[in-house]
Amino acid sequence: MPQADWQRTVWCGEVSEEMAGRNVTINGWVQRVRDHGSLVFVDVRDRTGVVQVTCDAARAPEAFAQARELRSEYVVSVRGTVRRRAPDAVNPKMKTGAVEIEPSRVLVLSAAKTPPFYIEENVDADELVRLRYRYLDLRRPDMQRNLVLRHRFVKAVRDWFDAHGFYEIETPMLTRSTPEGARDFLVPSRLQPGSFYALPQSPQLFKQLLMVAGLERYVQIVRCFRDEDLRADRQPEFTQIDVEMSFVTAEDVMTQIEDMIATALRAVGKDVTTPFPRLDFATAMARYGSDKPDLRFGLPIVDVTGIAAQTEFGVFREAVARGGVVRAIVVPPGAALSRKDLDGLAEEARSRGAKGLAWLAFEADGLRGPVAKFVGGAAAALQERLEAPAGSVAVFVADEEAVAAEALGHLRLVLGRRLNLTKDAGDALLWVTDFPMFEWNAHEGRWEARHHPFTSPVEEDLPLLETDPARVRAQAYDLVWNGVEIGGGSIRIHRRDVQERVFRCLGFTKEEAQAKFGFLLDAFEYGVPPHGGIAFGLDRLVMMVAGAESIREVIAFPKTARGGDPLTGAPAPVDPRQLEELGLRVEAGGPAARAAGRGRNGTA
Repeated sequence: MPQADWQRTVWCGEVSEEMAGRNVTINGWVQRVRDHGSLVFVDVRDRTGVVQVTCDAARAPEAFAQARELRSEYVVSVRGTVRRRAPDAVNPKMKTGAVEIEPSRVLVLSAAKTPPFYIEENVDADELVRLRYRYLDLRRPDMQRNLVLRHRFVKAVRDWFDAHGFYEIETPMLTRSTPEGARDFLVPSRLQPGSFYALPQSPQLFKQLLMVAGLERYVQIVRCFRDEDLRADRQPEFTQIDVEMSFVTAEDVMTQIEDMIATALRAVGKDVTTPFPRLDFATAMARYGSDKPDLRFGLPIVDVTGIAAQTEFGVFREAVARGGVVRAIVVPPGAALSRKDLDGLAEEARSRGAKGLAWLAFEADGLRGPVAKFVGGAAAALQERLEAPAGSVAVFVADEEAVAAEALGHLRLVLGRRLNLTKDAGDALLWVTDFPMFEWNAHEGRWEARHHPFTSPVEEDLPLLETDPARVRAQAYDLVWNGVEIGGGSIRIHRRDVQERVFRCLGFTKEEAQAKFGFLLDAFEYGVPPHGGIAFGLDRLVMMVAGAESIREVIAFPKTARGGDPLTGAPAPVDPRQLEELGLRVEAGGPAARAAGRGRNGTA
């Protein structure tokens, strides 16, 4: 087939001084046109960058006339000669700022309407408008950089897994709905009326079956679906890096995975140090009030329950008498917290369930603050326990342990932002381990799996399954980056008897467990290796690498916070004949979404 007259010979962003004197053809979109009378400057953009086309009425009158008709976002092909710019015309801010193209021909391949927003960096446009015209939004350089970053990161991930003996294996998109986790998206079966497929929340059961099958090392970059309430870092359809390995311990998984993460991050220009720190769940909650602590700054939570009980402050003494705790955060000298600031912190604490906030200022000549007169002889011990230097302020919460952790964990992050403690702090990755196996669902009056029901309990906690489920620890681990959970996994149960005990703890009868998970339990009769794995939210990972505020910034065609797609109008009604074929009927004013079934952790 003959070459088209307009086909490119060089990308816009690759035009260089070494090409001076060469005839080239570029293709792209018109970024802008500047008409200076006898000279017209046209900036032409493709995915590699922008190059200037300089049209001189005296030297190339036909190309000059063509250039004057151009408008922003026209698709053009320009043929011409590369030449160096005059020294005073060099633009050091442009990759191609030392050269320009003198055209012999300008060809319009496609005209364009005026876009609803400027195609430029950091555009100030409503997000709904950007999503409605996503094909235009994706032309912007920052969005294209995000997608290129995603591509390179995923390639580095795949290369690492291939080099370490993992097989990439696809698992079904149409599967069976199973309990636990978030609400499923259901797909009605035309061939079996009244029955439904579910879109997978994760390939959890299938990847465990692949371990039963003897594949030993599995990975998949996989689409997953969860019908849950959305937020900035959550979408109804998302992508996971899904991993499973046989004959491994939790430490084996974490060591391998942190090498993969470090390697992939280096491939996109971000260097991190391994091994990542390990922090067990109980310590994380006590010290940072969060199971995903941001370790880029200090401000640890300090327990002062024993000392607080010796003071004359009634709030402290009463909390301790009820079995609660008194915990504090020390704000370092120089923070200059005003009374208004402290009142604001008290409101923040109350928003997270605390009854209030007490504070003490440690001055060189003694204590100051509403609580100071009640501390008495405990002052020295309190200051020593808090390691509070002169000029610092301590804020206290006296309440149930969970409330104190939630409130102070939130205050720690608020203070970290207000005091700008993360500026130039680098990145902090860590593993959080030994999570509780179960959490109590007061609404339903039963235990639920905190991770998922196939997570293995810590071996020494097995006797507690029937007697004290609250104390059972899971062989589970989360990877946290700058206070954001980017992945979670666990060692799985590989013995049928243990799996059945866990199901009983979760309230499943033997018959219910067999009905829901029989295919997995049956497989467990045929020799199952010890195995474990992990899953990462790829969208969230790339969001962190890109420094974006939302995963919508690193997904080509995302949904809104309400699960809609402004570009296509999805979700939308369908032809009644389609519903009839499926044996379905839409009732007017159908039931509202129920709280039951909303997602919890849901990690793999």
